[in-house]
Amino acid sequence: MNRRPTLLAALALTATAALTLSACGSDDDSPAKDKDTIAGADTGGKKSPSPATSAPASEDRPKIELPSDLSYTFDWPKTGDKEKDAVLADSEQSIKAVDQAIVKQDALDKAYLYYYEGEAAAETEKFVQDYVDHKAAITGTYRFYAPEVNVGKDGTASLSYCEDQGKAFVKYLETNKIKKTEVTAKSYVIYHTSLKKNDKGVWTIQKIVSQSGSAKCQP
Repeated sequence: MNRRPTLLAALALTATAALTLSACGSDDDSPAKDKDTIAGADTGGKKSPSPATSAPASEDRPKIELPSDLSYTFDWPKTGDKEKDAVLADSEQSIKAVDQAIVKQDALDKAYLYYYEGEAAAETEKFVQDYVDHKAAITGTYRFYAPEVNVGKDGTASLSYCEDQGKAFVKYLETNKIKKTEVTAKSYVIYHTSLKKNDKGVWTIQKIVSQSGSAKCQP
């Protein structure tokens, strides 16, 4: 799973089981530290959901509400292709939905389950539960960029994208203490997701893998 690559040792799942979530960092004072520990993005604290990837209106879509200490920049311009733009829009919402689950400390939050199915949903539940078990949430800023999307004629799609995790961190809820880490090459992560369009017309995440320190994502 590893969507915001792991900050707690308990989140150290293999890259091939990666998931799509929010990024956070930890330091030596955290419960544990692993090779995928990373932190958020340099967005200047600006909260800017990309107008190019606004999710299609739907009465069924869950409402996503995130605290003011979390902000996002999605440098995902419109492609001009209806289906590709829908993949980008739904993927943006899926990222925020998992972050909401972490903030709410609810490993079965309905919002992310709307965008995740099968293996990805199961791994997401485990990922969020690790935060719940450690009474940890996330804070900071996040930037996503360099998307590459392909849509098949069979209702499937793939999306790869980069994340700058330079300024997002773990926040421990019992003490309200924030763990900060230095920005390194591993603060830049590439994700590869497999998606499928469901009967509601939503592009749902089926699988996701990640690699920290990706050369392609370095500034």
